[in-house]
Amino acid sequence: MNNEKYLIFDSGPLINFSMNNLLHLLRRLKKEFPGKFIIPSKVKEETMDYPETTKKFQLGALQLETLFKDKIIETPQLSKAELKELNKKTNEIMNIANTTFKTKRKMLNLIHHGEAEVLALASMKKNSVIAIDERTTRMLCENPENLRKLLQKKLHTNVKANSKNYEFFKQFKVIRSTELIYIAYKKGLFDLKDPRALEAMLYGIKYKGCSVSEEEIREILRIK
Repeated sequence: MNNEKYLIFDSGPLINFSMNNLLHLLRRLKKEFPGKFIIPSKVKEETMDYPETTKKFQLGALQLETLFKDKIIETPQLSKAELKELNKKTNEIMNIANTTFKTKRKMLNLIHHGEAEVLALASMKKNSVIAIDERTTRMLCENPENLRKLLQKKLHTNVKANSKNYEFFKQFKVIRSTELIYIAYKKGLFDLKDPRALEAMLYGIKYKGCSVSEEEIREILRIK
């Protein structure tokens, strides 16, 4: 069995690092990581292939593509059988996730194909952690009951759970852009030496889409 370690990226952290001009930190983190940074094909499509064709997002896509060309980020080499397994697992995960919660009127769709493919790839790569900034998928893995309560509050209606599905998502380990920034800080990988740099980066990441509360940021700053 392959014991190599993997950090599997969803689209959010890659876009977030690009928008904050922090892709150089991913290069440095990769040198410190005893394994590979990988993305499934759907994430490459979402972060590079399609955005490269649009004027609004082309610059970010080209910047991310340099990481791909330099093999900082890679798509995994999968056989035909493994690709078939990945597609099957992706569909299974979408079905499980999107039948976990329901209101009186309907099932709640929680994740889309890209996120499901990230989870599917992680289920095939046992020594893996998922980098994901999106709150719903992260909470589904870390604390699905809290997610149910959050959805109930947000939708102003009763949300019931198929709690048997909770166990399935416990297999996934997740990390956010904020934790990656903190790791880079602890390893001394910042170019910016201003004592406010860590706080500025954490808020930069937050305001570009990472689901992190101000309380969590204050806690990170407290223990730095």
